[in-house]
Amino acid sequence: MTTKRDYYEILGVNRNSSLDEIKTAYRKLAMKYHPDRNPGDKEAEEKFKELAEAYEVLSDPQKRSQYDRFGHEGVRSTGFYGFGDINDIFSRFSDIFGFGGSIFDEFFGTGSTSRRRRGAGIPGTDLKITVKLTLEEIADGVEKTLKVKKFKTCPTCNGTGAKSSSSYSSCSYCNGTGEIRQVSRSIFGQFINVTECNYCNGEGKIIRDKCNECDGSGRVKSESTIKVNIPAGVVEGNYIPLRGQGNAGIRGGQAGDLLIFIEELEHEYFKREGDDIVYELKLSFPEAVMGTDVIVPTLKGKAKLKIEPGTESGYIYRMRDKGIKHLNGYGRGDQLVKINIHIPKKISSKEKDLLNELNKSENFNPDIKKKNEKKFL
Repeated sequence: MTTKRDYYEILGVNRNSSLDEIKTAYRKLAMKYHPDRNPGDKEAEEKFKELAEAYEVLSDPQKRSQYDRFGHEGVRSTGFYGFGDINDIFSRFSDIFGFGGSIFDEFFGTGSTSRRRRGAGIPGTDLKITVKLTLEEIADGVEKTLKVKKFKTCPTCNGTGAKSSSSYSSCSYCNGTGEIRQVSRSIFGQFINVTECNYCNGEGKIIRDKCNECDGSGRVKSESTIKVNIPAGVVEGNYIPLRGQGNAGIRGGQAGDLLIFIEELEHEYFKREGDDIVYELKLSFPEAVMGTDVIVPTLKGKAKLKIEPGTESGYIYRMRDKGIKHLNGYGRGDQLVKINIHIPKKISSKEKDLLNELNKSENFNPDIKKKNEKKFL
């Protein structure tokens, strides 16, 4: 039985190396022993697999800890037994170089740069709609019916853009592949640059006889009615994505999304603070002094509120659970009633006399009250 080499030795790093140092070492050596740079070299292929196995373990904190404590047997306890073939390695480390396909696609041309499957058409664009909501609608959620102008799949050709199945011909520019390949050579070997065919937009085929309804695009303008459930507790700037409800793609391409953006309408009585709502209540001076019962508006109608005697301006009464439902949670906010004392700007001579009389009272004149308090100090 062949004894496995130490993983740190394979990558040429020490046991205190950081993840970035391990990653850099692997990338450098993997480029050196990549099969495309060493065609037919079995030894290079084995070293490439060995490097990938070492990196798989040392780049994972749990596996690395097990390996440091128990060696190769410790790694087996995590369920890792190495890689089956080269494709497993490409699949596992597809993003280490920051590329979307194989880790070496852009270096060696082993993958396609085309974002979509050949013949799948061009994806449709997203649509954005703003929905204006009242606080009442936001408080409990609401279902809205929207009319949306958008492209939909052509009913005549079912989105193909062609009159019939025999209306196509293979693209002569890319020979039906949907890709254009350009080969160049350097000191590192042969490089293949793969780009989408601009003539057929990567579809590999050309429509000879276009559909009369959509003129070959596979889609037509329409107006659709869509229902959307808006949850309680949303705020301005939130949006709800409806997948596949945007513009239809060209010639069978995937449809875009419909994005429903939320706008809050200004309320006649309330201001919103999170999931609480604030109502400013004006009281007369006598009401604030003696207390009273008042009727205040709420999001669901009206409610009675008891004002205690001696309530000061700026005091806030809290009405529990009369606010907005919490988004994606339980319960709801409160209604806050902020007290403002009404001060008249004009008064009659009789009212002035009454106020002067009241001002002589200890309860109404703070200066008199302070003088009396000092007597006891």
